[in-house]
Amino acid sequence: MPKIVDHDERRLELVDATWRIIARLGIEGATMREIALEAGFANGALKPYFPTKDTLLTFAFGHVFNRTNERIREVTAGKAGIPALKAFCVEVLPLDSERVNEARIVVPFWQKAINDPGKAAIHRESMEQWHASILGYLAEAREHGTVSAAVDDSAVAGHLLNMLLGAQIAAALAPEGQADPGLADQLDAFLTLLAAGA
Repeated sequence: MPKIVDHDERRLELVDATWRIIARLGIEGATMREIALEAGFANGALKPYFPTKDTLLTFAFGHVFNRTNERIREVTAGKAGIPALKAFCVEVLPLDSERVNEARIVVPFWQKAINDPGKAAIHRESMEQWHASILGYLAEAREHGTVSAAVDDSAVAGHLLNMLLGAQIAAALAPEGQADPGLADQLDAFLTLLAAGA
């Protein structure tokens, strides 16, 4: 009996291998040959799944985004307002090695998206989704009286989203093993300013 291959599982194995290679060697070192070796595949075995490194990087970005959203759904279940907003942000912030590795996938994707309209559209749609989620949490917080800042919620959401994305860039550039540069405290300070009506 020939072995039944789970193609979705194979793709995820390749994505995991990709971010391990990017973490070690950077995006330029993440050749298809290195990724295949890391995943335990023959070099030519990648072609049916990802014809080019570019298609692999796009899939990897989507996988990271979906994985983050799954975590967000879990941690925000039953929460609203500021507690939900904080839980959302904690899942995006690169506070552990897994999320730092995720940052090392999304930053090279953004670099490619600068000159690739398709990738730019994927990024824009993803950020619009997150922006809408943040706006929803802020509206709940206003309703509960836990946010009183005299700033438009859309501007607050944009500010917070830029902070989260900037943290991913900083994490991707940080030396291996560097301690968290106070990201959790920065988030708490931001949320405190919202409550204080700054």
